[in-house]
Amino acid sequence: MAELSLWKQNLGTVPAEVWGRTDLTALVLADNRLTELSADVARLTRLRMLDLGHNALSALPDALGQLEQLDFLYLHDNRITALPAALGRLKQLRYLNVGDNPLVSWPAALCEMTGLTELRVETCGIAALPETIGRLTGLRELSLRRNQLTALPESLGALTELRRLDLRANPLTRLPAALASLPHLEKLDLRWVTTLGETPILAELARRGCRVYR
Repeated sequence: MAELSLWKQNLGTVPAEVWGRTDLTALVLADNRLTELSADVARLTRLRMLDLGHNALSALPDALGQLEQLDFLYLHDNRITALPAALGRLKQLRYLNVGDNPLVSWPAALCEMTGLTELRVETCGIAALPETIGRLTGLRELSLRRNQLTALPESLGALTELRRLDLRANPLTRLPAALASLPHLEKLDLRWVTTLGETPILAELARRGCRVYR
């Protein structure tokens, strides 16, 4: 495997020669004050891991969706307000972190990434989840902590592989009944949720052996 780490090099921009490294399978560009990503990233067709975390990116090029071999994509702690629809082509992606970005609304592309097993959408100002989240049937871990969610869709019941669900610090007022039917749920984290009253769903999950944190 060919890997290149340029972590915390204070680059400002990605050196042009990086886009010529078409042999790369892993590229770390985290913590470099990057404000834009060149469409030349599409040349790195062998990439399995791309780390763009801790930068100042406000947008992403459609070209990123051409990296269809990606397994791991880190986009956390940037200034991204939306994800291009082209990212929905990343069907092989297993891990995605878009936390700490001012997304506000749920990006439609996320529900097209049907290979995901772990998704982290933390501290993004998200107020609602779409019913289409039920397409992510392979998810094993979903972290939605510190958003603005007051309710969750019943389609969460389709996430039958889900093991861990982190809902900390959301203003939830109710939980979907479908949550109690998730066969493999091991951990439900509701700490710092002060708006949710007692609900039989939690008792049912605890009875089945799910650890419920409040």
